[in-house]
Amino acid sequence: MNRNRTALATATALVAVGALAACSSGGGTGPGDGGDAASGTYTWWDPYPQHDGSSDWEQRAQQCGEDAGVTIERTAYDTTALTNQALLAAQEGTSPDIILLDNPAVSTLAETGMLTTVDELGLDTSAIDENLLDAGVVDGAAYGIPIGANTLSLYYNADVLDDAGVDPASITDWETLTAALKDVDEAGHRGITFAGIGTEEGTFQFLPWFWGAGADLGQLDSPEAVEALELWKTWLDEGYAPNSVIGNSQNTVWEEFLTGDFAFAENGTWQVNSAAEADFDTGIVQLPGRDGGVAPAPTGGEFIVAPVQSDDARYEVTRQIVECMTTPEGFVETANTFAYYIPPTAEGQEQLLADSPDLEPWVTAVQNAKGRTSDGLGTDYPLISEALWTAVQSALSGAESPQDALETAQDAAESATS
Repeated sequence: MNRNRTALATATALVAVGALAACSSGGGTGPGDGGDAASGTYTWWDPYPQHDGSSDWEQRAQQCGEDAGVTIERTAYDTTALTNQALLAAQEGTSPDIILLDNPAVSTLAETGMLTTVDELGLDTSAIDENLLDAGVVDGAAYGIPIGANTLSLYYNADVLDDAGVDPASITDWETLTAALKDVDEAGHRGITFAGIGTEEGTFQFLPWFWGAGADLGQLDSPEAVEALELWKTWLDEGYAPNSVIGNSQNTVWEEFLTGDFAFAENGTWQVNSAAEADFDTGIVQLPGRDGGVAPAPTGGEFIVAPVQSDDARYEVTRQIVECMTTPEGFVETANTFAYYIPPTAEGQEQLLADSPDLEPWVTAVQNAKGRTSDGLGTDYPLISEALWTAVQSALSGAESPQDALETAQDAAESATS
């Protein structure tokens, strides 16, 4: 299964390497140390430094190692640092056995040749929802399994909607949503807040409107794309959205929503518990497509992947560990551990809803979601995304019209990816 790593030096050079802080480390039999592959220590990296050695997450990882007859040596990095470190480790021949990686980064690692495919590892992905698995597919090959997914919807303040005479069930498309914002505004409340910040978070929040209009990331200046950006700009111009959205992160959006002034906030599955604890009644409506239906929102969440090892004998235990993490029960356990992941299989979703039926709107949202690197974009996605969030910033600030901003973005994307 050893693969060509000639692209690694180039890929590593493209990633700025900063200070790397791990929450745990230690010695043991590593991937390049030899020894009995069916015993000893298997190395595991993930982006969860908030879950320390005493956490339920740590215990889950260790249990999967114990079930396979080995010890897990777990190291946690910040999300960006993890990608950088993984590229460097592959270049040096010291890759860990297992990595849990933010899904847009899977294609970055896969295209260097440093990951095994699920077929090479002998994993069955037939039960995984295709729209979620697609985020880890490069040139037709799957390079990992999603351990769960989160995505976006519209939270609403029931008290504000009641006061404005708005039935959330009436919101089915852009026209009815904008009409609801007008009613909320006339009732003396704030309409909607979202994250238009000039980072990946800005693209993440704009994509449901972009895709919901029928636009494609391969053509940023299409009429459909322009219509989506005009929607956001109109809300800003009419006062239905505050000027703060231009610099809002998703955390800032949530802080604004919790003030109780706003009818709607675009935010994610990770705010479910906070919404339940708010000082007002909340609910969820699906992000609507332009002409109705549920708009595809981007998927968040991690994939579990297996880097290439010099010792092929290690893969059998790696497969057992991955399978332990990706059973229906394992997916539900992950969902409960993180309190915001939706299992990526129908069986896992059914088990989750049996215990938490209030999560049904989020299951629907995830079923309609889409991977950012889907459509064969792979490592072109970050370059296209930067061009798109730059256009959103330019249009919302009034520096350019939505049409001009997106034409500039398309030129920039073509130049960056050619």
